[in-house]
Amino acid sequence: MPTTGLPQGAVPKLERPGPLRDRVYEALLELITTRALQPGQHLVESELAGHLGVSRQPVREALQRLSTENWVDLRPAQGAFVHEPTEAEADQLLTVRTLLEAEAARLAAAHARAEAIIALEELCTEGERAVAADDVDGAVAMNARLHAKIMELAGNEVLAELAARVDRRVRWYYTPVARQRGQQSWTEHRELIAAITARDERRATAIMRAHTEHTRKMYHEREK
Repeated sequence: MPTTGLPQGAVPKLERPGPLRDRVYEALLELITTRALQPGQHLVESELAGHLGVSRQPVREALQRLSTENWVDLRPAQGAFVHEPTEAEADQLLTVRTLLEAEAARLAAAHARAEAIIALEELCTEGERAVAADDVDGAVAMNARLHAKIMELAGNEVLAELAARVDRRVRWYYTPVARQRGQQSWTEHRELIAAITARDERRATAIMRAHTEHTRKMYHEREK
């Protein structure tokens, strides 16, 4: 069973200031959502503390918090392990994501402004470059930024708050299929931006719904 060994350069720097336990929590959560720490991987407190340059206490506190949020499983007499999501968990989360993102696309089309369109196009270009360079991490990051920008353009604070609660889990599920989605995902993004530019709320909604459903379907069909 794999342990806490991490890829070269994967460990994020702990930003200051702020309570150490919170910074350790954020660092571990980032490692999990980017899959530097894989589902099912054994999390050894002493090894994590060494990687992060901290004592074991804030690591233990962070693991407890991650356990309550279902990112980590604490098993008696065995230790902590990165949670392994079930197909049902993924399906429920990605279905909710479709509902939130489709409404965000509709609202973004209703509120489209020239400067916002330019920002979306720039993010899309960066994502396409990442795909061309086979930079999966970069493509995942730009995908998250583009979707977050659309959510911002929607102008609905409650919708944005709900979306923020599922954003990291969306990244967690998207990462394994990012390479498979490849250029097609960004072609769909271009179509979405065109619909938003045209202020076509119905088409923007339909494109976003299909776009997120493609990701959900591909996640379930991925190679395991």
